[in-house]
Amino acid sequence: MEHAKLRWWLSGMIRAAVAVVLMATAFATGCAPGSATRHPVQEESEEPAVNRLVIHTDAGKETISRNIYGHFAEHLGRCIYEGFWVGNNSPIPNTRGIRNDVVEALRQLNIPVLRWPGGCFADEYHWTDGIGPPEQRPTMVNTHWGMVTETNAFGTHEFLDLCEQLGCEAYIAGNVGSGTVEEMQDWVEYMTFDGDSEMANLRRANGRDKPWRVKYFGVGNENWGCGGNMSPEFYADLYNRFQTYVRSYSGNRIVKIACGPGSENYHWMRVVMERCSRRTDAISLHHYVRGSGNWTRKGSATRFDEKEWFALMKNTLTIYPLLKNSIEIMDKVDRRGRIGLLVDEWGTWWDAEPGTNPSFLYQQNTLRDAVSAGIFLNAFNEHCRRVKMANIAQTNNVLQAMILTEGEKMILTPTYHVFEMYKVHHDAVLLPVELQCADYQLGDERVPAINVSASREKSGKIHVSVCNLDPSNSRELQCRFQGLDARRFSGRVLTAEGMAAHNTFDRPQAVKPARFDDFSIKGDALTVTLPSKSVVVLEIE
Repeated sequence: MEHAKLRWWLSGMIRAAVAVVLMATAFATGCAPGSATRHPVQEESEEPAVNRLVIHTDAGKETISRNIYGHFAEHLGRCIYEGFWVGNNSPIPNTRGIRNDVVEALRQLNIPVLRWPGGCFADEYHWTDGIGPPEQRPTMVNTHWGMVTETNAFGTHEFLDLCEQLGCEAYIAGNVGSGTVEEMQDWVEYMTFDGDSEMANLRRANGRDKPWRVKYFGVGNENWGCGGNMSPEFYADLYNRFQTYVRSYSGNRIVKIACGPGSENYHWMRVVMERCSRRTDAISLHHYVRGSGNWTRKGSATRFDEKEWFALMKNTLTIYPLLKNSIEIMDKVDRRGRIGLLVDEWGTWWDAEPGTNPSFLYQQNTLRDAVSAGIFLNAFNEHCRRVKMANIAQTNNVLQAMILTEGEKMILTPTYHVFEMYKVHHDAVLLPVELQCADYQLGDERVPAINVSASREKSGKIHVSVCNLDPSNSRELQCRFQGLDARRFSGRVLTAEGMAAHNTFDRPQAVKPARFDDFSIKGDALTVTLPSKSVVVLEIE
């Protein structure tokens, strides 16, 4: 027993001496945040692993952009129609056709930015079909999502009205796959020019005198796939051409976004960065995760066992090496760090709910999805030097949605509640952390059991967001706050009895945040007992 204690003490001293090395290798070992160290699993030891977290409250220089907490709405299934748009004549309370309950719920999140109209839909969308009197707008076939008829009732005016109601920035994805340079140029002019021109006057004739503010414009979407099946070299040449005509009119400064890769397509990232870096402000990245299934059979959102829980946690943690490797490529090309990385599609992807159109991608949303979202957001926080925006897919009724609607009914998902809890990180200063944690093990596989990020807001309050990935066991975490004489502590927790707990229209409050006070002061450390399968946000003053 004494030898075991000595080995444990010596290993702790060695870890402290080589912390810098461990931090540099954290991604390779699978430890969650990039600035954290990892407590190795103590095999053959009688001593329990001690989970320790040091938060350097007197350090930190990077700001966590509020846009990391952005959203995405595509003309897909019931995201737009029934999710946002019900029309002026609907009995569902609305403002100019946009349902009030959804707007209010998103305003509670302090939604910073909304991306539209796609997605794959963007590169078959022709914006002139969605302006003018609704009864005169032509219809089209939504070839990507179910071959259903798109009425174009929700177009440019309706989307930008929605952004104004939400109080958020507009992010528009332009059509490169099937569109023209002139079409893209005219759209930007229509929306943002305040002078006398054909497009500006057409906007006025359609009821909008003053131009809108459109801050973000994506030149294409997934052009390596549904956006045209292009090579990176071909797309890069198209980007350089198209972006020339995406102009900043009348004081409106547009952030131009190049189409980046899907997940680990580092060749695409490298080529586009090398060929387009002089003419772009940001580059996108898409990353979806699932359990142990494949992209044909992804598994059920609500019917799963611990093996599937573990698989999602493991797959979600791939965001750390993905961000690290992508940023390394960007750093080699853009040494000044001018170009932002925008993860403008991310989230979990399951089989559609039984009885629904499989092309509508409607899935339930459980506590498992919420913990995955917490890990993603912690990762984006940790990489905020480059990650300047992220947009979860999608806002309503599609994939990892914030909100589900059924007629006049609306429910908030567990993932929505994570976004609400994490809004304390908006525009806060990222704080460096050192995390030593035991593993969550299932069979022969293991991942770090705890995932964390921390920030300091302008008032001086510290917030720590912590995920316990273990669905069966609580975890005790000792926290120390370097540079702060902490006196007041409070917290909130999102958890439930079952791994698959979720909200339904019959039980809309089954999973929601609660007060958290399972912590105590021991010496100079705050000891926190994290419930199994939980997301906890601590506030320290």
